[in-house]
Amino acid sequence: MVRKITVLMPVIVAAIIIGSAGLVFIPSNIKNTSIKFHEGKVRINSDEIKVEIAKTAAEKQRWLMFREEKLPFNSAMMLIYEKPDLYSIWLINIQYNLDLVWFDENGHVVYIAKDKSPCKNLFDVAGCTYKNTKPAKYIISATSGFIDIHKITFGSKLEILSL
Repeated sequence: MVRKITVLMPVIVAAIIIGSAGLVFIPSNIKNTSIKFHEGKVRINSDEIKVEIAKTAAEKQRWLMFREEKLPFNSAMMLIYEKPDLYSIWLINIQYNLDLVWFDENGHVVYIAKDKSPCKNLFDVAGCTYKNTKPAKYIISATSGFIDIHKITFGSKLEILSL
């Protein structure tokens, strides 16, 4: 009798290879297509920051992927979720190091990841995936150095000015 793993293993390996090849060889017209995100403003501590907002599943998947120009230090990408939970960020196809900050539904910082490098290869999932340890509703991602410039700490507060 053939064990299930013996049958499934070639299928799993093939799926990983095909999926990896798909990520590596994404056509340039897809890579270079910029998504126009909604814009808003938030305040962290006393600093007003322009944010590009990713709300839909497609926007959250695409977010900063393939973007070659770094975000200026007075702006960031903001991912907004329906409910507080543990959300991971995979830095695949990101072109530069990022600062990441998770906020709860009341705007309090619950997790900080500074100067995180993007994935060096497709098999480096564990080394370039970051996940909060307490439930969050909002994630701010910005160019590395953003946290230091805006003096963001666990005592910082996010205030939404416009979405």
